Amino acid sequence: MISNRQLFLRHVAQTSGSSLQFEIERAEGIFFYSKSGKKYIDLVSGVSVSALGHGHPVVVSAVKEQAGRYMHTMVYGEFVQSPQVNYARWLVDRLPSSLDNVFFVNSGSEAIDGAMKLAKRYTGKGQFVAFKKAYHGGTHGALSILGDEKGRSGYLPLLPGIQHIRFNSEPDLKHIDEGVAAVIVEPIQAEAGIIEPEDDFLLRIRERCDQVGALLIMDEIQTGMGRTGKLFAFEHYSVVPDIICLAKSFGGGMPLGAFISSKEVMSKLTFDPPLGHITTFGGHPVSCAAGLAVQRVVEEDHLMAHAMQMEKRYRHGLQHPLIKSIRGRGLFLAVVLDEEVDVSRFISNAFENQMVIDQFLFSDNSFRIAPPLIITKEEVDDSVQRILATLNWGMK
Repeated sequence: MISNRQLFLRHVAQTSGSSLQFEIERAEGIFFYSKSGKKYIDLVSGVSVSALGHGHPVVVSAVKEQAGRYMHTMVYGEFVQSPQVNYARWLVDRLPSSLDNVFFVNSGSEAIDGAMKLAKRYTGKGQFVAFKKAYHGGTHGALSILGDEKGRSGYLPLLPGIQHIRFNSEPDLKHIDEGVAAVIVEPIQAEAGIIEPEDDFLLRIRERCDQVGALLIMDEIQTGMGRTGKLFAFEHYSVVPDIICLAKSFGGGMPLGAFISSKEVMSKLTFDPPLGHITTFGGHPVSCAAGLAVQRVVEEDHLMAHAMQMEKRYRHGLQHPLIKSIRGRGLFLAVVLDEEVDVSRFISNAFENQMVIDQFLFSDNSFRIAPPLIITKEEVDDSVQRILATLNWGMK
């Protein structure tokens, strides 16, 4: 009899020639369970998606309740749907007053594409500045601003007028000139290996955008919704963007994204032409219900403060000659290994030690720690001991 794995390889489109091919029987809390009954610690959260872990009763209840009322009704923006309205109200109550208008979409890539269109429409300009080693998604617009030449090379020509500059390089900000519609930046670079801004770098970008009439777009797709210890990572740096992009944990395990700006800016999508951006399934009512349920738990259970406490626990516990440093905030961490360590081999060995760990796209010497925000002290300690044991298996 043909197996699920064989069917997966035969009929499900692949993204690489080396997928993990881990078949999950079920998931609960911070754990995955294999068909053979093995229990694996999830230290990735689906790349910062599953803030409350797997099968959280509040999320399951929200999904079931909304599905019982209605699911898809009409293309986005035509009907008043309470899950969208309630989530939008919750968001703008916690954002700066200039970010008061939410456009719901399906994913992070679509949020980025929508934000780029909005910036072009509002400014009347067509150039963008993005950053090297930045990842913003895989659609045509998002790929155009990918900060890796090799990753873009197979799909040329992409959008014109894109310039990539170095993160944390203030001299490079001179490339932000009057022809630029927007600068697109992650408040903390994710796939570069969790790189934080230095020396008020985000503030310098904000000032330069204001000088030349460019908008500032912040990609909070990985960093948003409490993962870094604040609801939005830009709050750490006292800089307010003109547009913010959200996805991943924003949907609480369901597909959901958004780009958020002021009502004045967002209104440009409503005329010349009307329907300037449109989506069939964006802001799906079940996704919005799930996402709002997650954020309420994150807030009410003080999981942002908990993330900061668990960060300290990881930093204290992960002491090993092969660990050179730990970067990041909250439960958004990069563990930097000795240059002699084969990180791909370490991740493979970690899986044998029943941990799901992930490597960054643009950082060869580090691995990601981004578990569900509900991880307990005991679970942190367990994962620390497994990481240390894996390093002791002879990783050089």
